[in-house]
Amino acid sequence: MSFGALSLLPPVLAIVLALVTRNVIPALFCGVWLGATMLSGGNPAAGLYSSFNDFIIPSVGDEWSVTVLIYCGLFGVLITVLQRTGGAQAIARAISGRVASPRGAQGATFGLGVLIFFEDYFNALTVGSVMRPITDRMKVSREKLAYIVDSTSAPMCLLGPVSTWVVFVMGLIGTQLTEMNISGSEYLIYLASIPLNFYAWLALGLIAFVVFTQWDFGPMARAENRARKTGEVLAPDATPPSDREVAEMEVVPEARARKRNMLVPIGVLVLMIPPMFLWTGNYPDNDLVTAVGEANGGLSILIATFVAVVVGLAMGMQQRLFDFRESMDLVVSGIKSMTLVYIILTLAWSIGSVTSELGTADFLVTLAEASIAPSLVPVLLFLIGALVAFTTGTSYGTFAIMIPIAMPVAEAMGLPMPLAIAAVLSGGIFGDHCSPISDTTILSSAGSSCDHIDHVRTQLPYALCAGMAGILAFFVAGLANSALMGALAGIAALLAAAMLMRIFWGSGGSRSEQQTG
Repeated sequence: MSFGALSLLPPVLAIVLALVTRNVIPALFCGVWLGATMLSGGNPAAGLYSSFNDFIIPSVGDEWSVTVLIYCGLFGVLITVLQRTGGAQAIARAISGRVASPRGAQGATFGLGVLIFFEDYFNALTVGSVMRPITDRMKVSREKLAYIVDSTSAPMCLLGPVSTWVVFVMGLIGTQLTEMNISGSEYLIYLASIPLNFYAWLALGLIAFVVFTQWDFGPMARAENRARKTGEVLAPDATPPSDREVAEMEVVPEARARKRNMLVPIGVLVLMIPPMFLWTGNYPDNDLVTAVGEANGGLSILIATFVAVVVGLAMGMQQRLFDFRESMDLVVSGIKSMTLVYIILTLAWSIGSVTSELGTADFLVTLAEASIAPSLVPVLLFLIGALVAFTTGTSYGTFAIMIPIAMPVAEAMGLPMPLAIAAVLSGGIFGDHCSPISDTTILSSAGSSCDHIDHVRTQLPYALCAGMAGILAFFVAGLANSALMGALAGIAALLAAAMLMRIFWGSGGSRSEQQTG
């Protein structure tokens, strides 16, 4: 049975409810229920039964979904272990001894944020809390600290080879490949999207540019001038968050924290993935390229993460930071920390199955082919993703809603699949950076102990600069079918925008003050 335009109702309802309620979980469930009701002849009771029997339970029960859920849980355990053993604090302590200027403090914050690429919450809370005493001493405003922390955490989670975000997005890509009956490795497709994630790269590039030049603009320039001239790192009327999340992070005493407690487990995780790809791809019976293409990405990352967790726990017990019983408590706590991800993933898989049954993708493809130029599709995906993320405050929910739409449209219109995925990912991060209700934005304010509204107000001009450059980058990439041309256009637009903002909305301080560093 063909539903035509009516097949849009479930995803549209999910988007609208997500915008209105600012909570993606009930929005996704209502989308699943509506679609199941339509498929059940309009009977809501039958639709509720079908929601669980035909979509939610089967979505959780297949081998791929279970693999994703297990390695999501293992990532949660790994983050908990790294937090408990204090490796990041040891790295920050080593960095602080080499910082002697505001530029150095900001650069060190940026560097630590790049290093902790595997989890955005852990990044936002850890980098902000451990670098705050250093930036305070160097008279760097809390607003600047929060900006660097916030604009590093989410982009790095999507630009690194492994992270909690990577496994989440892989789950969405893998499910959609199955729905579309397309063969291929979801991990390789994700890796191909990394160079095309223009907003993430531009946001990081803007941080590096601002840190190196010490050129600030807008409200941030005034905050930095206040901190440099008066030593007040917070505005007089600022009300920083309670920082409860950071205060409750249980770590080892500073004297016992060691850098290797983070570097070794993460090194094990990253270094194990290539050989696991070859093993699951049946190398050497298959040649190198074939083995990588046929590798089981989910199982490879699962095993690598498991070994990293075991190494991290063993190091903690060997150093007598905790005993075996507490190590098992850490395992349970880590799995519990991923509960929200489990729920969103399950509902995202379910609504993907519903829209497949309704023929939503087929209708959208037909509509897009008739009325939208292929070169505009990446820009539209970026803008819609940004709108959803801004109004809901969640990148995860944006990806869950948009990737099942973006991939079929890209396939039908002959666009590179990684480009369409990257446009959704970039839009999600951009909207997340601009949103005052974003969880990572709130956690960045908490970790940096910065007034939340001051953080949003000072970060917004920087996010908009990178966002406008990202729009141009996706337009050029879609028009010229060249990632390099898109990247060059985005970089040129970013530099031009930053310089113009500096000229017309700069600090007004003396040149010597502006170049202090």
